[in-house]
Amino acid sequence: MKAAQSRQQAAPGAFAAFARFVVCGGGVGLASSFAVAALASWMPWALANALITVVSTVLATELHARFTFGAGGRATWNQHVQSAGSAAAAYAVTCAAMFLLNQLVASPGAVLEQAVYLSASALAGIARFVVLRVVVFARNRSQAAPAALTPRAVRAAVALAPAPADPAALCRAA
Repeated sequence: MKAAQSRQQAAPGAFAAFARFVVCGGGVGLASSFAVAALASWMPWALANALITVVSTVLATELHARFTFGAGGRATWNQHVQSAGSAAAAYAVTCAAMFLLNQLVASPGAVLEQAVYLSASALAGIARFVVLRVVVFARNRSQAAPAALTPRAVRAAVALAPAPADPAALCRAA
């Protein structure tokens, strides 16, 4: 019961959750951008982006479950699947941005590619934050609330416990 209360109390407000999302998701996204660039030298860019998206989504979902949205523990399979859906949309946005860049610029440099990729990731990330907060991790807060002890339940539990008559027993009970 205390775990349910601490999970409910640990759920941050929108501003704090967004700040945590930027740190956790942004950190993973920044590392991912360099990983995609490195892998793209060995394989097609879209495949490198897909591989890194899968790995970074699993990592980011765990971080978001534990820190960003105050779920207080590991992400469930259902949360991973829902998060993967939002990541698939983000993947489509980054691929479209890079495709558009390559249509507009014959030979873009690495800095321009990173700027476009990170900009597209940031825009997709804002939409992803909303989906994760409103859909994926919102259920944890609503499920944790009924498990919390109400004042009436606490009084009932205390009333059922007999009080020791002996003062020494009272000290041991405390």
